[in-house]
Amino acid sequence: MWQMFIDQATIHVKAGNGGAGSRSFRREKFAPKGGPDGGDGGRGGSVILKVDENVQTLLDVKYQRFYRAKNGGKGLGTKKFGKSANDLVILVPSGTLVMNDETDDIVVDLVYQGQQFVAAKGGDGGRGNTHFSTPTNRAPHYAEPGWPGEERTLRLELKLIADVGLIGLPNAGKSTLLSRLSAARPKVGAYPFTTLEPMLGVVRVGNFKSFVAADIPGLIQGASQGKGLGHEFLRHVERTKILLHLVDVTTEDPVQDYYTIRKELETYSPELAKKPAYFIWTKADLLSDTWQAPDLQTQLDPISAVTGKGVQKLIYFLHNQLLSLQSIEKRGHINE
Repeated sequence: MWQMFIDQATIHVKAGNGGAGSRSFRREKFAPKGGPDGGDGGRGGSVILKVDENVQTLLDVKYQRFYRAKNGGKGLGTKKFGKSANDLVILVPSGTLVMNDETDDIVVDLVYQGQQFVAAKGGDGGRGNTHFSTPTNRAPHYAEPGWPGEERTLRLELKLIADVGLIGLPNAGKSTLLSRLSAARPKVGAYPFTTLEPMLGVVRVGNFKSFVAADIPGLIQGASQGKGLGHEFLRHVERTKILLHLVDVTTEDPVQDYYTIRKELETYSPELAKKPAYFIWTKADLLSDTWQAPDLQTQLDPISAVTGKGVQKLIYFLHNQLLSLQSIEKRGHINE
């Protein structure tokens, strides 16, 4: 079943209040002045965000904006504690960035499977009157009320986590290439902004090796300032390990197309522009026999996602680059 890709959502979370402590006294046949025996109230439920690999979008939280955990139970006589409420767990996809909606501060970055974050902590239960007995006040009629649970508004943003991000101007052939590389079936068409939602595909390399590629929606000049679709999805590129820049050789000025995208990446984030990046000429099936490559150096031969020319070689190239990057990261951890 088709499901809309949702990459932003705002939610309001309210943890449960703690239960009130009991104001109770022993009433036994042979102990008419048995003293206080009020138990403590139970803890209120917390609201927890948890990464689940089976969740791919923020669709569910997009349409359920309010989350409230249950309150803790009241304390009882004979020093019985009130029942603590269960926590309310909200499942989110890996790559969810959590921000304070009022200050725009980043609260937490949820990346790893099973990673949890307490979005709103449940209130503690109030103490029963047992705690307030003193030599001068042996029958206290006071018990604490439960403490209120935390409450706040959070903004969630999803950043795709992929090994390779396919970038380029609209109609550079990203969607077609992703469908050739993997089992993903993005929408393909000869008009701007065919891809309105980032698409992920698993690329197989042999029998037991693979990597994840993401088709990032087409960028245009001015994307870093919010023009076109670029402002919405540039942040998804930040999580990719390698960028593969696709340049359509059939346009009037493919070299300028390349520099247009490079400038948008640098403007949006200087750190993003420093990522390992490679570019490749696409739509090789439309080239004539006399075609001369523009004056831009690339390690890759022109490819055709339509005919499959050069695609297998590209897969092995990307896989080897990822292995090299992984090796560098491991050496860095060892040196630390």
